Amino acid sequence: MSTEDRPAAPRSLAEALRARDDASLAALLRSRPDLITPVPTDLTQLATRAGTRASVLRALERLDRFALQTAEALAVAPEPATYPALLGLMAGDAGGPAIAAALPRALATLREQALVWGDDERLRLVRTARELLTPAPQHPSPTGLGPSVQEATAGMSPGRIQEIVATAGLPSTHDSVSAVAALTALFRDRTAMAALLGGAPAESREVLSRLVWGPPYGQVTADPAAHLRWLLDRGLLLPTAPGTVVLPREVALHLRAGRAHREPEPLPPAVEPAAAHRPQVVDATAAGQAYTALATVEELLKDWDEGGPAVLRAGGLSVRDLKRTAVALDVPEPVAAFWVELAYAAGLLASDGEADERYAATPAYDEWLERPPAERWARLVEAWLPATRTSGLVGGRDAKERALSALGPGLDRSAAPEVRHRVLTLLAGLPEGAAPSPGSVLARLRWERPLRGPQTDDDLRSRLARWTLSEAELLGVTGRGALSTHGRALLGAPPGPVPGTQGTGSSATAAEDGPGDKLPVHHRPVAPPEPLAPPEQAVAAAAAARLLAPLLPEPLDEVLLQADLTAVAPGPLRRPLAEVLGVLADVESKGGATVYRFTPASVRRALDAGRSASDLHAFLTAHSRTPVPQPLAYLIDDVARRHGHLRVGAASAYVRCDDDALLNEILADKRAVALRLRRLAPTVLAAQADPGTLLEGLRAMGYAPAAESAEGDVLITRALAHRTPPRTAPAPVPDGPPPPDSTLLAAAIRAIRAGDLAATAPRKQTGTPAPGGDLPRTSSAETLATMQAAVLTGEAVWIGYVNAEGTASQRVIAPIRVEGGFVTAYDHTADEVRTYPLHRVTGVAELAED
Repeated sequence: MSTEDRPAAPRSLAEALRARDDASLAALLRSRPDLITPVPTDLTQLATRAGTRASVLRALERLDRFALQTAEALAVAPEPATYPALLGLMAGDAGGPAIAAALPRALATLREQALVWGDDERLRLVRTARELLTPAPQHPSPTGLGPSVQEATAGMSPGRIQEIVATAGLPSTHDSVSAVAALTALFRDRTAMAALLGGAPAESREVLSRLVWGPPYGQVTADPAAHLRWLLDRGLLLPTAPGTVVLPREVALHLRAGRAHREPEPLPPAVEPAAAHRPQVVDATAAGQAYTALATVEELLKDWDEGGPAVLRAGGLSVRDLKRTAVALDVPEPVAAFWVELAYAAGLLASDGEADERYAATPAYDEWLERPPAERWARLVEAWLPATRTSGLVGGRDAKERALSALGPGLDRSAAPEVRHRVLTLLAGLPEGAAPSPGSVLARLRWERPLRGPQTDDDLRSRLARWTLSEAELLGVTGRGALSTHGRALLGAPPGPVPGTQGTGSSATAAEDGPGDKLPVHHRPVAPPEPLAPPEQAVAAAAAARLLAPLLPEPLDEVLLQADLTAVAPGPLRRPLAEVLGVLADVESKGGATVYRFTPASVRRALDAGRSASDLHAFLTAHSRTPVPQPLAYLIDDVARRHGHLRVGAASAYVRCDDDALLNEILADKRAVALRLRRLAPTVLAAQADPGTLLEGLRAMGYAPAAESAEGDVLITRALAHRTPPRTAPAPVPDGPPPPDSTLLAAAIRAIRAGDLAATAPRKQTGTPAPGGDLPRTSSAETLATMQAAVLTGEAVWIGYVNAEGTASQRVIAPIRVEGGFVTAYDHTADEVRTYPLHRVTGVAELAED
């Protein structure tokens, strides 16, 4: 294409955006959703918003390492920069095929996100991004470069500049500007610089080698040594403050052979497999862990059935209650915190809202229990994937040094869902059955979202990634560290490695110069897959549940009763059997098989729940593979014979019994002193304690009392009694505005284009121009006449309009009808027919014919 045929280079970011097609604008708004909150009125406002500090910072934080390195190189390059100059800063004098192949992708990313504009001959970094990335003493650049010669000599006297120029072997000039330009040209000349440094003392070259990769600042005394004086006299070190010198950027780049970065990273590090297993073994292991997850959540909420731990005044679970929960679940405290937070995120657990506020199961928990196991698991992982509450923070402290507690405030981290989804996607990119090394996963994540500053294993994203790996194993999404088949289905991915997750993230294989803002297809970046939207995630979870269902063990309806007063459940039990057996016996051990132990207290618990001895005998006979052992039958009959012989009611509390000898025995027992009993009648004792305390005290003494109502009937205590009012699950806290869907994008782009048309359309001047030149101003008669003429001619006009809230805007409309003080017109800005009150139109102007 000849120079005459080539389109004019854009003069601003707004002009560069104006040259983009709708697909390119949609990509920009999708990657930076804060730009359409609210929708800009035109492309000029969009460009202004894209250059604000907060928006640019957010965009820079979401760049991968090589794209960020490219932006940092542009920040130290002369503006505007050419593509070959940028390539030289990235690859150096020696070049690099990998860098040359990856640079178009990185540059396309920066252009797509409106951080860079201009064609390949005039590349410009957005001003705010340049201010953030340019090296300065207050915020050193990751490149390790210092200020340019021009910046470092800004406060230097003209005489001193001329001395440096003369000592460097350059002819003197008439002014400081030309002297600085000559010195800069010298430092950029590879041959001249090689000759200058060839005569430098060895100690001087050693000083330069220590400063070349940064930091570029050093300290000198008032009377520097000879080798330092040699560098200062030739401008190879320039003073920036008393006692401080800096290595100029041009000198450092020469010493680096032109490279802006010590280690450019054009390709993402690969996720390395640490172990390989058969996919069937991975799926079976994950399914077993999934069933354990269901049993753990059920056990947690069953333990809190009658009212769980109290809610702290500041919200959350106390450290002591978390320890008790961990002991009850037989897991470490961090794992217990994860299960508690997961149940809360799934809407199965909440505070009851009463005066003495406690945690308890919600009504949704009862509905959850009625679902098949695979669907219950899907409900848990659906809550886990988008959750921003992070259980791994429990036990730590916030910015104000306040302790972070489970179920308490301060646990939301907006980055958690994105990191969680990305870690699982990286696992899906490995061959089936391959488990990754955690270090390689962390290295890949740090490349995709590099932090500005030192990279450590303790930064938030690294910790989130490690927690994701352990939580996925606990939930049965992974097995033996490898992603399971149903785990892949959760991501909406087909079986096998996910295409593109193990590649370089770039589809560009060769550098091809061309107009930058059009974004050629082969230069467009390939972004990691985005998390699924809630409807799509529900479909994916249902598909995962269908894959998991055949792998889960079938619930049993029988147990093995043994003569040592134990029952062995060789697998999961059906719900009615598990519920009754959980009341009748205590769990002694869990694992592949669950062992229950029958004790007098557990049998009494079943009797308190309203079952008789004959009911218990019939239940055990129906659900045992073997005959009921004689010791167990004797235990049930013995406890039933004594159960309810003593009755406890409320006086404060009283005990009554038809056997006055038994009451005499209780009064004589020293263990009853704390109950402060006294006889009211031969068969009645009164106590200065509440009925609950009295019941527990008598049971501790070996008796089997029963509680009774005011009418004298035995009170039956049943499980599953306490539930919270209906509660909604906590909503995730998003990291900024959510990504817009295709419908919103199309509407926003249409509105921005129409607003830009209204703002830039050539127009005839009519009436009195506005003071700021923004809106037309015409009289009511002129406005009415112009509108009526436009109806007859069918032409579009430009109007100023103020809505009911007082917001002024400009629009391009094609009037259809004017009557009753209103104009009905096709609004090009809104792309629809609208009706406007004429008294709200500030003025009207005809559009120019061209």
